[in-house]
Amino acid sequence: MIQINHLHKQYKGLNAVKDLSLTLEAGDIFGFIGPNGAGKTTTIKMLATLLKPTSGTAFIDGIDVIEQPEAVRGRIGYMPAFFGIYDDMRVWEYLDFFAGAYRLPKNNRPRVIDDVLNLTDLIGKKDNYVEELSTGMKQRLCLAKTLIHDPKVLLLDEPASGLDPRARIEIKELFKELKAMGKTIIISSHILPELADFCNKVGIIERGEMLVSGDVSDIMAQVSGGRTLEIKLMGDDDRAVSLLEGADGVLAARQVNGHLQVDFSGDLEAQADLNKMLIQSGLRVLSFSEQETDLEDIFMKVTKGLVQ
Repeated sequence: MIQINHLHKQYKGLNAVKDLSLTLEAGDIFGFIGPNGAGKTTTIKMLATLLKPTSGTAFIDGIDVIEQPEAVRGRIGYMPAFFGIYDDMRVWEYLDFFAGAYRLPKNNRPRVIDDVLNLTDLIGKKDNYVEELSTGMKQRLCLAKTLIHDPKVLLLDEPASGLDPRARIEIKELFKELKAMGKTIIISSHILPELADFCNKVGIIERGEMLVSGDVSDIMAQVSGGRTLEIKLMGDDDRAVSLLEGADGVLAARQVNGHLQVDFSGDLEAQADLNKMLIQSGLRVLSFSEQETDLEDIFMKVTKGLVQ
């Protein structure tokens, strides 16, 4: 759905984006991680046809972003970090204006407007003036505007910036709904807990260079040199540690807060074999799972804290 090949953007000697390549399939939710000034917004603006790359190519749904920008715009929904809202318009008028800009038939607009207002939980504010909305509601209204033409791809630049904790939770739940609808989404952020719950892929960018990208679990394995397993037993922890330390793929095993933590270099099949070995050795396994990936750990290991 999104294909980026060696994308490069230069401003008067400053390399804002350097040789960036990325492939996303339909339904992927991609967390674009990086400090302020890393090149996230520049990349998104190039995909949104608002900036022309210095070199390289990008395709949305097979359409060239540079050669066919008008065709691309019908397939994307772009939500900038700082968006314009018209305070003297009612909520439905604001959405009707953008529905017209996207050439939606006039007789279909009321139904479509109600659909996006229901999705963003703003139907009760339909007749309110935009200026009466809270910051979180304005953010959701901008997202509703972004969805008005039912785009296949969403480009969301810092969508939860400036929101209070409750509004952040609400907008995260909305992203999960969009994921369930099969949208392909790029969400940029420098606040990592926002992304951990719903992104299946992430990319870390610093000083315009993509340092690492791919599935969250694969990146964790790549960065840490393996996966971390959590195993809880009914007693016999000391014996289990001795058994694990001699097993294939086990880099280290230790007791932590009532469970075993195992650094493991094997794949899923090897994990299953390890679990089987513990059970056949007479140990009573209560739980056996891979430790949740911590994006903050990945970020700190991969980046150097450099800015443009």
